[in-house]
Amino acid sequence: MFQKDLLKWYAQSARPLVFREKKDAYSIWISEIMAQQTRIEAMLPYYERFIREIPDIQSLAYAGEDQLTKLWQGLGYYSRVRNMKKCARVCMEKYEGKLPHTKKELEKLPGIGSYTAGAIASIAYDEKVSAVDGNVIRVFSRLYNIQEDVRSTKVRKRIESLVENSLADPVSQYNQALMELGALICIPKNPRCSNCPIQHHCTAFLEGEPALLPIQTKKKERKKENKTFYILVCKDRIHLKKRPDTGLLAGLYGFDEKKPDRIYKQIELKKYTHVFSHIEWKMQGFVCQVEPMDQDFYTIDQIEKQFSIPSAFLPFYKQTKKIIEEEKDARDRY
Repeated sequence: MFQKDLLKWYAQSARPLVFREKKDAYSIWISEIMAQQTRIEAMLPYYERFIREIPDIQSLAYAGEDQLTKLWQGLGYYSRVRNMKKCARVCMEKYEGKLPHTKKELEKLPGIGSYTAGAIASIAYDEKVSAVDGNVIRVFSRLYNIQEDVRSTKVRKRIESLVENSLADPVSQYNQALMELGALICIPKNPRCSNCPIQHHCTAFLEGEPALLPIQTKKKERKKENKTFYILVCKDRIHLKKRPDTGLLAGLYGFDEKKPDRIYKQIELKKYTHVFSHIEWKMQGFVCQVEPMDQDFYTIDQIEKQFSIPSAFLPFYKQTKKIIEEEKDARDRY
């Protein structure tokens, strides 16, 4: 059995992460949602800022959407923070402003899937349940040398069963140890088997080639789209356009896709490609100096304090900001 060796390693090698300092369900929930699609080290500054401004479920339930998306800027997948607010509202209505204590109840909440529910229930509340994420799937596919596609429902259920049957006390430490092993040692490429505390229990290490696992079917090739955006500027103010409430980057702020009728000066920006999970935008942008057409023109200070610019638009925003600042400096000199 590998559990004893794994727990000993975790006690000695676990990273000192701020959300592990106390067994607080809210902190664990926020950290787990943020860590989806994002490395722990990269998300920590966002986590610390979010907790400072939104310290509990009540403040999350009543936070404004612009405030939340601004705090989330840079993490992407903004539906996560919207679902967190929905979840907080349900907790206020049904659970007295707290997250429920069981995995079964947690899974009923908006935006909380099986893994996140298991992480909260086991780490915060010591419920003996599994928390199976991509790291844990990779660890177990190698531990048991599973030579089948881990994206198939059958294999996924098999791995979940293996994890469930392996649970050891204290379960909060055990589940975190599995996650940590996958994050630090049993990594996707070039796994660090020589440093692995459970290598002598690992069938793939003993019999095969761990780096070839897990087996996964290839994802469909991303759809590619050509996009042109017009960044309208008037008197050092930038026009922001709120996107529709549905679809890609729903409800966030971006730039116009319709060219204005009258342009006093146009500057072509550097092209770039932005990659989403399922689509690629080949992006072209133009700064267009115009007369104000409505009230949605904002200073750079206003934008950086109040609005969330999705990472898809940040390169154009940064180029536009530089142009405005250089032109302002030139005016000030003369």
